Amino acid sequence: MTFGLSAALLDACVLAVLSRGDTYGYILTQNVREVMDISDSTLYPVLRRLQKDGYLTTYDQPFQGRNRRYYSITEQGHAQYQQYITEWVCYKHRLDKVILGGIEDDQT
Repeated sequence: MTFGLSAALLDACVLAVLSRGDTYGYILTQNVREVMDISDSTLYPVLRRLQKDGYLTTYDQPFQGRNRRYYSITEQGHAQYQQYITEWVCYKHRLDKVILGGIEDDQT
């Protein structure tokens, strides 16, 4: 069974990967695919939107005679990522209470 993928969750995952360092599209896709089933055709529009919103920047670096486009998180992107973390912790806590039958973790 697979839970639905929202745009906000995908954005949060992309920003999470990039918060650990710049990377190019293929590696970014592979990292996100470790936790959710997405295609390149899904990820690249997300990257363009995040860049348009000011959360990412890009730069090219030569690699074996071609340019690789690298993605880098901006300060605004870091702030949005921190907001996603805050919202995720709260959301996860509420879901755990329902899905796990009211079990509460006093540490969150």
